[in-house]
Amino acid sequence: MQVMGPEQLGRLMDDHAAALVLYARQWCASPEDVVQEAFVKLAAQCPLPAEVVPWLYRVVRNAALSALRAERRRRHHEARAAATAPAWFVPSEGDGLDAEAATRALQTLPLEQREVLVARLWGGLTFEQVSDLTGLSASAAHRHYHAGLAALRERLRVPCPNHSPTRG
Repeated sequence: MQVMGPEQLGRLMDDHAAALVLYARQWCASPEDVVQEAFVKLAAQCPLPAEVVPWLYRVVRNAALSALRAERRRRHHEARAAATAPAWFVPSEGDGLDAEAATRALQTLPLEQREVLVARLWGGLTFEQVSDLTGLSASAAHRHYHAGLAALRERLRVPCPNHSPTRG
């Protein structure tokens, strides 16, 4: 039985890997992974295929087509899940809030602001609890909260509430 040595495998990779990647790229988004796996399978073959290069092309083609099918399935499942995902905001009669616009605006915020807003407004957490959750100081959580609210008001074109000066 003939086994492939590391020198022979290295030579095959040097000579054919780039062309195999180009070949696999027509089907999948991760052609390098497909080619690498083909070489791993080749190294494990005992006995070696009679025609190694055509065998590599066949293995790469099959793996690339499998990767394409898996990617299509994943996109289909993600699209279906996204279509059934609950909305961030539940529209209600007369509140004047466009739930889709509010969701889009919230998703454009930096992660820190969005996380603090959601935890504070929908989670009902105090700033101290948000601080423990996020690892921010309570004052930083408070700043992210106010910055996030200001950004949402701007994006949604909601005027800042008028605060009358307090009289002491």
